[in-house]
Amino acid sequence: MTTTSILRGSRLFFAMLTFAAVAWQWIDGLDNPGFSTANFFSFFTIQSNLLAATLLLLLATRWHHRRPSFVPMLRGAAVAYMTTTGIVYALLLSGHTEELGTVIPWVNTVVHQVMPIVMLIDWLIEQPRHRLEVRRCLVWMVYPLAFLVYSLIRGPMVDWYPYPFLDPAQSGGYPGVAAYAVGIALAFTGFVWTVVTLGNRQWGVMPYKELETP
Repeated sequence: MTTTSILRGSRLFFAMLTFAAVAWQWIDGLDNPGFSTANFFSFFTIQSNLLAATLLLLLATRWHHRRPSFVPMLRGAAVAYMTTTGIVYALLLSGHTEELGTVIPWVNTVVHQVMPIVMLIDWLIEQPRHRLEVRRCLVWMVYPLAFLVYSLIRGPMVDWYPYPFLDPAQSGGYPGVAAYAVGIALAFTGFVWTVVTLGNRQWGVMPYKELETP
C-alpha cells in the first residue's frame, strides 16, 4: 500500500466518522422535545466540521486529480476554522457540553478534539502547491465574521445563542460580547498566520507532486 493510498484512506475514514458523528447527534436530539434542528446546525462547531469532512471526502476521491487552484486556500481555511473550534472549546467551552448540543461523549470528542488535530496533521502532510500569503488568507475571516453577525441577529429573534460568550445575558452585555469577539478575532488572525507558515514550510513528508500520481 502506497503512502498516497494511506492518506486517501485516512481522509475517507475521518470524513465518514465526522458525518456519522454529526448525524448521530442530530438524530439523537430529535427525541428531545426542546431540540431544534435550526439551532443544531447554527453551531460553528457543526458547520466547520461539516466543511472539513466534505473537503476530506472530496480529496479522497478522483476529484483529487482535477482539483482547482483554489483548493489549497479552501484547505487552509478549513484548518484555521477547525483549529479555532478546538482551541476555543478547550479554553472557553469544555464545561458546557450540553449547551453545545454534543451531549454524546464520543461525538463531542470527534468534533471538538479529534477533527481539529486531524485537519492540522493533514495540512502538514500534504504541502500546498504554491506558497500562501498571510495577507490574502485573511479572507478566511469572512466566514467567522458572518457567523458572528448571523448569531447576534438571530439570537434575540429566537432567544437562543450558540455559545455563552455570544449571549449578552451571560457575558456582561454587548460590551462583553464585543470583548470576546475581538479576542477571538485576534486569536484567529494568529491561527491564520500559523496555518500559512506551517503550509509554506517544506516538511518533506509528502510533496504535492507525489499526490498527483495516478
